[in-house]
Amino acid sequence: MAKIKQLPKRSEVPEALTWDLTKIFKTDADFEAEFKAVQARNAQITAVAGTLGQSAASLYTGITKILALFQDLEKVYVYASLKNDQDTQNAKYQGYQAQVTSLATAVSTNVAFLDPEILAIPEATLTQYLADPKLKLYHHFIASITANKAHVLDPKSEALIAAAGDAFNTASTTFSVLNNSDLKFPVVTDDQGQEVRLSNGVYGTLIESSNRAVRKEAFEKLYQVYGQFKNTLAATLAGEVKTHNYIAKVHHYDSARQRALANNHIPEVVYDTLVQEVNAHLDLLHRYVALRQRLLGLDTLHMYDLYTPLTGQAPLSYTFAQAKAEAKKALAVLGPDYLSHVTEIFDNRYIDVVENAGKRSGAYSGGSYDTPPYELLNWQDNVNNLYTLVHETGHSVHSWYTRHNQPYVYGDYPIFVAEIASTTNENILTEYLLKTQTDPIVRAYILNYYLDGFKGTIFRQTQFAEFEHFIHEADAKGQPLTAEFMSDYYGKLNARYYGPNVANDPEIVLEWSRIPHFYMNYYVYQYATGFGAASFLSDQITKNVPKALDKYLTYLKSGSSKYAIETMQAAGVDMTKADYLTDAFAIFETRLTELEKLLSK
Repeated sequence: MAKIKQLPKRSEVPEALTWDLTKIFKTDADFEAEFKAVQARNAQITAVAGTLGQSAASLYTGITKILALFQDLEKVYVYASLKNDQDTQNAKYQGYQAQVTSLATAVSTNVAFLDPEILAIPEATLTQYLADPKLKLYHHFIASITANKAHVLDPKSEALIAAAGDAFNTASTTFSVLNNSDLKFPVVTDDQGQEVRLSNGVYGTLIESSNRAVRKEAFEKLYQVYGQFKNTLAATLAGEVKTHNYIAKVHHYDSARQRALANNHIPEVVYDTLVQEVNAHLDLLHRYVALRQRLLGLDTLHMYDLYTPLTGQAPLSYTFAQAKAEAKKALAVLGPDYLSHVTEIFDNRYIDVVENAGKRSGAYSGGSYDTPPYELLNWQDNVNNLYTLVHETGHSVHSWYTRHNQPYVYGDYPIFVAEIASTTNENILTEYLLKTQTDPIVRAYILNYYLDGFKGTIFRQTQFAEFEHFIHEADAKGQPLTAEFMSDYYGKLNARYYGPNVANDPEIVLEWSRIPHFYMNYYVYQYATGFGAASFLSDQITKNVPKALDKYLTYLKSGSSKYAIETMQAAGVDMTKADYLTDAFAIFETRLTELEKLLSK
């Protein structure tokens, strides 16, 4: 009998393929000593409470002490987190992770006075304090706290709302428990003819199967389960929406969306522009869907036919060493300075490369202000992993530039701009591969990979964003968010997005019931805006548009020293206007046209 291949133990992985965490702390004993020091300083930080409004000097002292505490907390947190992620079966590092998580909560609790005390300083007094040269560095930091002052209630009211946090989270917690634990899925047949228990994870694999019967069964049986609980799931989603609307209303916002975007200082026109532009270009999605129908040779295209790869298995394969070399060639267009940091990451054991028993799945770039930008991968020799490498390295170099060009107070970047740096790298890789690969089969694969990514990020996430805004507005007008009401709207929305070539499968009207992002309060639109901005920026850079690269590097160095919208404007992308999206759709159309020609031969 053939021996089942086992993953190596952590101790069996060659050192060269592991990250070097001694760059953070030489030994675990050093970590433990620093952890105790941060604990002690956290106990002392409460002495600062009640002092911030006393004078400019007190405000400066308070802010610097709190930020210094957070800076050191992040360093111990990152060490424990990376140690735990490299082998989640290691009890010692599980303990470290639990300790730092608990400490992070304690620090957040102890410094919760920061914002309320700054907001309590009268405007004229604060203006006077800010004239002190010592506070010059912190002007934007303080402005980001006071920007929404009109929406902050008195301390007693804010305390009451904060205390109700667990109650407000009940709807999303209930959805999470039901979706991840309590839903019982049936058995289905996989590609090998084996019976497997369906789950959301298994569904993600089966819906990409080349066997249509496998896709159809998985699709229908998944939605049968959600259909049984549609009224419960409507109640949890309605509860979440009501929470968003209530909190926005009591804080004097016009809508839940206004509040959610104001937290990141994003004008609502960014959201509206995205929805308008995507709707204006739905004909491109309809064209892509029609191409899919033609290639699959189907009389009727169903929703379960949208994810099976059009071009079969990837015709490209890369070892990790080959991928590093290819990545550096692709990213050379970003200039020698950028490339020097890519080399630093690749050559100094900042990357934990291969899978081992107990290692966290997936991939990420992580670290803190005082550590290198580390990357966790679970390497497989394929083109998807090459894309993952350039994606995570995009985050890592962004972090490097930010930390080396900004003081700690601005040494991180907001979520709104985070994915732009990583996705720009992916788009640059796509452009490089299309310039260097001449085999029609390889080109077709790369084009389809890009188009599928565009479909899943810009079109699909904007569809979600439209639905999310619709249900918030409906609830605010007093409309009960029943399963029937939401399904009716979602079915029409889905038909509008995918067009006449896709059958109106009765199951798809329930898709709203299984999307965790609808519990994340106007989060999904950022995936679409980020991908659009990245498409625009990579196009400008690869075409050597004058000053495009300089502007891009300025964005990478900006951290959170400006609001996200201003940071992107400096990079050359005004996300309050449609131009960046128009450019992204032009690229999509060009590549769709090439794929249509290639596949018609």
